[in-house]
Amino acid sequence: MKFTLKKFAKAIACTVVAAGIASFSNPANAIENKDIKIGVSIWSSTDVLGSCCKKVLDEAAKALGVNVQYVDQAHVSEKVTASVEKLAAAGCQGIIICNSSDTEMVSAIKTANANQVYLAQFFRIISKEASPQIYKMATKSDYYIGAVHEDEPDNGVHLVNILLNKGCRNIGLIGWEQGDATWLGRWAGYKAGVEQWNKDHPNDKATLSEPQYAGTSSEGGSKAAEALMAANPKLDALIPAGGGGDPLQGAIAAVERAGKTGSISIVSTDFLPDLGQRLANGSMAGQSGGHYCDPLIAFMAVYNAIKGNYKDFGGKFEDITFPYLYVSSPDDYKDYEKYFVDRLPFTDAELVDMSNLDLEGLKAAAAKISIEDAAARAAK
Repeated sequence: MKFTLKKFAKAIACTVVAAGIASFSNPANAIENKDIKIGVSIWSSTDVLGSCCKKVLDEAAKALGVNVQYVDQAHVSEKVTASVEKLAAAGCQGIIICNSSDTEMVSAIKTANANQVYLAQFFRIISKEASPQIYKMATKSDYYIGAVHEDEPDNGVHLVNILLNKGCRNIGLIGWEQGDATWLGRWAGYKAGVEQWNKDHPNDKATLSEPQYAGTSSEGGSKAAEALMAANPKLDALIPAGGGGDPLQGAIAAVERAGKTGSISIVSTDFLPDLGQRLANGSMAGQSGGHYCDPLIAFMAVYNAIKGNYKDFGGKFEDITFPYLYVSSPDDYKDYEKYFVDRLPFTDAELVDMSNLDLEGLKAAAAKISIEDAAARAAK
């Protein structure tokens, strides 16, 4: 699948406050920004993706004049639930959280309700189909706002098609944590893409392995890639599905040690900092990412809930979809690097403007984030 800027939304030569999107005036008795503290429960604030998330959240906190506190929980279940308790006890009036399984959200929502702390997920959403009772609990809560997340099955289809269109037919799969909702969504997409390919090309079928699990470490990714290469000498592609970027780096290193760079194509989610070089040297065939602003949208929603601008969450579940960007060549990566790596895609003034959007306006701002949108705003 060839990436072009034309595949994104038409360039919007305006700031994040689009004409016609409603904003609001802060209530006279609203809490002052200097007294606001927003907690971030995150798998890691230092790995490839987590550090990008922290960078944009820190900038938003600075622009708004609010405080932010991080707890790294390594996607360990008891640490995930404890992180919410710790942040609530530290005086946070709102919390954003990832990673968080549906079952972990039960404890997180109970803690939020008990402490009257607003709560939103990023990179995750409680499954209405797989966890209907938990979804209902979240919907009923006066303090659970909702979730900012990507269309993971669609992401999986896009990525596996990059491999299939490059001629790969023996694809190895690396997951991170069994049962993780985002992982399961991506896996469903990979399988759907391969199934559709095989249906359309009965004489040129592809195979997708059962997953090897890597956790969220580079060592785990390396061992998983080694196991898949040993199990299938014809392996010509790998999908390290995610996990923050470290498992991908381990898988790349394992392929390099085996002398198979270029003969085993790799695609993944969560952009690496040296992705442009890796696309050029063949150690990466394509990637989806650029979504580190996802937690920024959750942060803005929690901020506005604390300010009293967003209200009446009981009986509602706010579902905010966030777009992925896709690259499969060095040229694809150039503009992403210019507007998302060399600088943040939002200035401080634009972050303040975003904070003044009503909830529907915030959803619209999230949906239109793209390279073209960032370029248009930078040109003003």
